[in-house]
Amino acid sequence: MPRVAGLRSPYDKSVGGLHHLGRMLDKIRLMQSGALPEHYHRNYGLSIGLDGQLCGFLGVAFADVAAQVAAGRADGDVAEWIFTTGLRPNRMQTLVWNEHSRKIGWNDRVAAFNAKVKTEPGWEHLTAITSFDLIEQSEEREPPAMKA
Repeated sequence: MPRVAGLRSPYDKSVGGLHHLGRMLDKIRLMQSGALPEHYHRNYGLSIGLDGQLCGFLGVAFADVAAQVAAGRADGDVAEWIFTTGLRPNRMQTLVWNEHSRKIGWNDRVAAFNAKVKTEPGWEHLTAITSFDLIEQSEEREPPAMKA
């Protein structure tokens, strides 16, 4: 599956210093404009997916974040709304989220789902273990090298 214009990598931390936050806002905007490809719909806003885990961590409802985006707010303004309404993560909480999120799918409850996805037609060539790397490979980006 090729890259989607306007959809950041989950590794991007340009919004609030958090992995996936910018991507989640991109997905919301693309969904609201009718431009989010069908393949992304099955995980959109799910409480057990990356969107839901991030919203749960931050203490906000995905639907409320989507409403902020629908109101035309910029990334920084949506992030500030999230941090004012829910959790404003400190440095340690940011580190915990970023490390947790980039390892989802590695030897955890999501591993079986990722393995199943890689058996679907067109995905058999993917070698990723984590959800982030599965996303990167499926969108034809090279995942960053693991740090020693």
